[in-house]
Amino acid sequence: TTITSLRVYPIKSCRGFEIDSTRLRKSGLTLDRNWMFIDKATRKFLTIRGDPSMTLIDTAVSDGEGEFQGQQMLDISIHNTESRVSIPAFPTQAWLDSNTTLETVEIWEQNTDGYIYSSEINSIFTNFFDKPVCLVYKGPTHRLVAINGTPELYGKDIPHHFADVMSLQIASAASIKDLNKRLNIQANSPNALTIERFRPNIIVRGRDDHPWEEDSWKRIRISTSLPHEEALYKLDLDVVARCARCQVPNVDPDTAEKNPKQPWDTLMKFRRVDDGGPAKYKPCFGMMCIPKNEGKVAVGATLEVLETTDKHLY
Repeated sequence: TTITSLRVYPIKSCRGFEIDSTRLRKSGLTLDRNWMFIDKATRKFLTIRGDPSMTLIDTAVSDGEGEFQGQQMLDISIHNTESRVSIPAFPTQAWLDSNTTLETVEIWEQNTDGYIYSSEINSIFTNFFDKPVCLVYKGPTHRLVAINGTPELYGKDIPHHFADVMSLQIASAASIKDLNKRLNIQANSPNALTIERFRPNIIVRGRDDHPWEEDSWKRIRISTSLPHEEALYKLDLDVVARCARCQVPNVDPDTAEKNPKQPWDTLMKFRRVDDGGPAKYKPCFGMMCIPKNEGKVAVGATLEVLETTDKHLY
């Protein structure tokens, strides 16, 4: 099948954007989930689960000006307002040392480290959340990939930023099409659910007559041909687990409104397909992967399934 879209979400639980090409690293797509927000008082991470309005925080990448000439910047803005800040997208250690403080923060009841930005940066977000919050950039300590696999395979050696379980999610356009059909929504309708609700990184076309076939993928290869570089990148990935879902996909990314029922209720009827751990009681959508090597990936690349399995267990 073919890759039809690449999506990056620089700040956990905030709005991401589409890109034509990027680099896939062991830690996921470049810039993906390198930042998150924490409650200043508790030091705990903030997500859409607790605050759907986080999807109204937009992100974009631009070229720096002035002292940041020649650097790429991450622009963070509040939807439909003038509130915005720009920070280096690839901050140097010297910049971090001068402009942030390295502190302990909490994500999923585990401590890790993060560079906390200044109150000057944080003030617009404190206004938005209506409580003191801090923007955090991932610190140097590796987070463990939280998955049902041996530590030798998927343990400390896999760099992992602020994504929930692991750093790369692949989803299929054929599967979201099937879900819309089950919700009785026409494919081209403005009410059709977009795949963005599920926050995947790599979206493949899939086959309309075989939705959900990604369930059985075990090993895949993405081949990206870049004619202007006369290069062919072959990236191998382990497809480690299905993605067990919470109710984040019930939130409309455009409005931050959460539907009390859908698509969760419909997914629960036919997508409880995994008996592993918490997945037993949750619907699954998308597959979580670990890259085995690094290189460029682009829209239009070919995804080839090297091995399948019927034994995935979350």
